[in-house]
Amino acid sequence: MGEEGGGRSCGTTRELQKLKQQAMEYYRENDVPRRLEELLNSTFYLQPADVYGHLANCFSKLAKPPTICKIVGKEVLDGLGLPTLQVDTFCTIQNFPKNICSVVISTHFEVHENALPELAEAEEAERASAVSTAVQWVNGTITHELQGMAPSDQAEVDHLLRIFFASKVQEDKERKELEKSLEYSTVPSPLPPVPPPPPRPPPTKKKGQKPVRKDTITEKPITPAEPVEPVLSGSMAIGAVSLAVAKACAMLLNKPLYLSIALLKHNQEQPTTLSMPLLMVSLVSCGKSSSGKLNLMKEVICIPHPELTTKQGVEMLMEIQKHINKIIEMPSPPKAETKKGHDGSKRGQQQITGKMSHLGCLTINCDSIEQPLLLIQEVCANLGLELGTNLHLAINCAGHELMDYDSEQWDSIYHALGSRCYIIAGTASKSISKLLEQGNISIPKSNGLIIKHTNQTTMSDLVEITNLIESKKHITVFGSTEGESSDDSLVDLAVGLGVRFIKLGGLSRGERVTKYNRLLTIEEELVQNRTLVGRKFWATSLALGPADTILGEQNRQKLVGKDNSYKGSSPKSLPVVPGQEGKVKIFPCSFLSKFRLAGKKHLKFEKEKIRSLNL
Repeated sequence: MGEEGGGRSCGTTRELQKLKQQAMEYYRENDVPRRLEELLNSTFYLQPADVYGHLANCFSKLAKPPTICKIVGKEVLDGLGLPTLQVDTFCTIQNFPKNICSVVISTHFEVHENALPELAEAEEAERASAVSTAVQWVNGTITHELQGMAPSDQAEVDHLLRIFFASKVQEDKERKELEKSLEYSTVPSPLPPVPPPPPRPPPTKKKGQKPVRKDTITEKPITPAEPVEPVLSGSMAIGAVSLAVAKACAMLLNKPLYLSIALLKHNQEQPTTLSMPLLMVSLVSCGKSSSGKLNLMKEVICIPHPELTTKQGVEMLMEIQKHINKIIEMPSPPKAETKKGHDGSKRGQQQITGKMSHLGCLTINCDSIEQPLLLIQEVCANLGLELGTNLHLAINCAGHELMDYDSEQWDSIYHALGSRCYIIAGTASKSISKLLEQGNISIPKSNGLIIKHTNQTTMSDLVEITNLIESKKHITVFGSTEGESSDDSLVDLAVGLGVRFIKLGGLSRGERVTKYNRLLTIEEELVQNRTLVGRKFWATSLALGPADTILGEQNRQKLVGKDNSYKGSSPKSLPVVPGQEGKVKIFPCSFLSKFRLAGKKHLKFEKEKIRSLNL
């Protein structure tokens, strides 16, 4: 019995010695003794109040960098109650999975208020299929492909996403070819053509009848509609996952997303300064609710002066929108009806009525094309604001919805108006992926492009397209889609990419106000960090004529006050630029026609030649 007990004791001792030896080798390989000794010595000299908190912080710095463990996609609702995609990023941090962030990407579908029931049902089914396919992609192949990758390796993540998307495009192409071949095999052979009837003999000419003159005028052929650029169902998964990884990287580094995007744009070099994009705020919309020429004017957009901060610009625009609401709500006085019209004019004007649209601005029902512009002129006059000096106007034209321009027609429009105003290509431009594939942003000719983060657009694509636009001396406008969510990431993208303008819609509806609040927050952070660069060098790009002058420091103080807040209650407190009395100049971004407005002051929207600018 004693010998058996001694044998067991010796065996246990040898096992313990072996385990100790393995433990020493394991800790020595991971350099634990040396690091632990240094940490304990530094902790003793520092003597922090929270010893274990200090040790935890030090150990967390020695931990392995986080890696992606899974990507989860799910269907959610956007600001209009329509289905869209949400992506959650999970990373392994200190041996445990953790949900880092969530992003919601908006679909590319437009919102049609008065669409036919058949078209609305077809689009609803297409939208549901796109979101469902995207969820399957994210929870299937994409999460397996990205598992174990570092969120900081954005370029590699985007490269894998592009390869995956290219394979899906090829699968879709092969499927369509197969369906086409099956259709050809099942179609019955056509019957022999029926011979045409013999031509009718010419009518006999009666005696004394004069010959009928034939019209030789030939009608100009109508240009066929452009083929719609195909969008692969489920492609929004690519853009959503790319954004989710970029946001996860920013949160793990305890940095705002716009700084991570700026690092990506500047090849991982921290920029010393950042600038805020100029606001393009939709004030009124009248295209879908009005008839006739008003269909040409989708939105009237306001751009605050570049020397105003974002906060001052928002405050000024809120005052304008508030006064517009008061005028619309105010009942118009009754007028004596005449033969020509209710007000003695050739055509009676209806009362301006409005409702809030999904774009966050008022949709007004007007009777003439002058009314929305005269409405804004009246409000600005009441507030003491001068159009062309304190703020500028832009018009979003519905030209692409009414007709498809061929290259010759578009070139003629650009050559006729390009020297008088900016023409920004929105719907007329191709998608970002097509632009990058072709490497040409000059078709159609324009002064700039509106880019949006939708479908298969990755963060690397956004950096590449903005670099391409800047290299061509064009203007970049970062826009939002029609069906927006409460995700404010696109504001960080605009600031990090350094775009010139940002177009978020109006100053109403929660999903859009959230983005304006994010703009204000970023501006405050940049001011506190002293990294915000002024926009005086952008002010010249809004000057339309040689008589225009940029607000100096003295006039700026009159406009915004010493407390750096907007000062727009009294017309006397606002500057009047010499030589500009009675003139109103606008900055039309998508202005495709010349308007001459008949009003009390006979307001003219003058379009003088723009100075040659180094944009």
